[in-house]
Amino acid sequence: MEKNPKITANDLEEHIREHDKLRLLLSVTRNISRELEIDRLLMLIMDEVKNALNCDRCSVFLVDREKGELWSKVAHGEKEIRFPSHLGIAGYVASSGEILNIKDAYADYRFNPDIDRKTGYKTFNMLNAPLRNQKGEIIGVFQTLNKKGGAFTVDDEELLSAIAVLSASQIENAQLYEEQRKTFDSFVETLASTIDARDPLTSGHSQRITMYAEEIGKLVDLDDQEQRVLRISSLLHDYGKIAIRESILTKASELTQQEYEHIKEHPNFTKSILERINFSRDLADVPLIASSHHEKLDGSGYPKGLKGDDIPKLSRIIAVADIFDALSSRRHYRDRMPLADIFALLHKEAGSKYDAVFIEALQRMRLDKLVLILEQDDIGQPDQQNLQYLEKFTINDLLDAIKTHVDSELVTGFEKYYLRNYLERPGSKL
Repeated sequence: MEKNPKITANDLEEHIREHDKLRLLLSVTRNISRELEIDRLLMLIMDEVKNALNCDRCSVFLVDREKGELWSKVAHGEKEIRFPSHLGIAGYVASSGEILNIKDAYADYRFNPDIDRKTGYKTFNMLNAPLRNQKGEIIGVFQTLNKKGGAFTVDDEELLSAIAVLSASQIENAQLYEEQRKTFDSFVETLASTIDARDPLTSGHSQRITMYAEEIGKLVDLDDQEQRVLRISSLLHDYGKIAIRESILTKASELTQQEYEHIKEHPNFTKSILERINFSRDLADVPLIASSHHEKLDGSGYPKGLKGDDIPKLSRIIAVADIFDALSSRRHYRDRMPLADIFALLHKEAGSKYDAVFIEALQRMRLDKLVLILEQDDIGQPDQQNLQYLEKFTINDLLDAIKTHVDSELVTGFEKYYLRNYLERPGSKL
């Protein structure tokens, strides 16, 4: 009988090497396959490659065909990098489709030292691989720099080539997802603008509510997914007003009780309309959140009279943003309510009608951001020096200054915008 061939030390070493390569590829696949947000995906891929190849830095350059450039939105140690797509090693790889393993970067005629000069980084060796989409088109270039302990090896070339195939597919998926998301977001913004356009008294209301709500969301550390749901819900919170009779919606005089009851139906209309939209699973709660912004903690709100934690958290954020915008916006029949009076009212109703956590978060908003939201429709060219000054302060700081009269420069700097149409009127104040 023929004996089994003896396994040599070289065979064992090769087997271990292949096993390690497969393990690394499995890890990379598992880690990147769950991410569709393009910035996070690119950073995740770079981290995986950096660890797998034991190098100092990694960049993913994407092809911008419209501008004829290669660009890296995120890169280890650097901000966005852009350069003509025919320049440098990355440009050569994007044009030729070759894998390039360069042991001495400055000795290679294709190397472009301009980026090193701009960034202060020193490139010694590099490994580059093209990224191809499912059609075989080159959509980008992997560039790894400065292998630790020596030059990049043939095994490194094979590993980077395999990772490039996996990464290109996920990058293409992420780009498609981003395009679909942008399309959906523009659709939502268009829907919101149709409501604002029906009532000139509340022009820009949906956009302002959304910006206030997003700022509150940041200040209470909502995660990215919650922020996205909050944004869509805020933009669409008043969409049910499409079903409100125009004569009532645009009425300048005081509403009758019957007319007011008709207006109060708009959250129900919002919910029933939005429930007909095929929202993705991650946005499934938008109809409920958008339609619950008039609920109050003590159950006195509408349309369902929900109480406390039965009101969705994001609806409670929108409620604070909504009342703040209503009181701080100009109307043809009244001026803006003084800012100190607005927060006195909010604090009086904190815990009974509005969530105190989100009122407190609103007060931590920077004043330059508040000004840009308040005046988004007609601010023109803002005074950058004044905005830079206001950037150092929050609404809390302003309220303290109003109360104590300690910093009149701060109050005056904010009044310039908040009261700019009627500063000359006797008795005008914040």
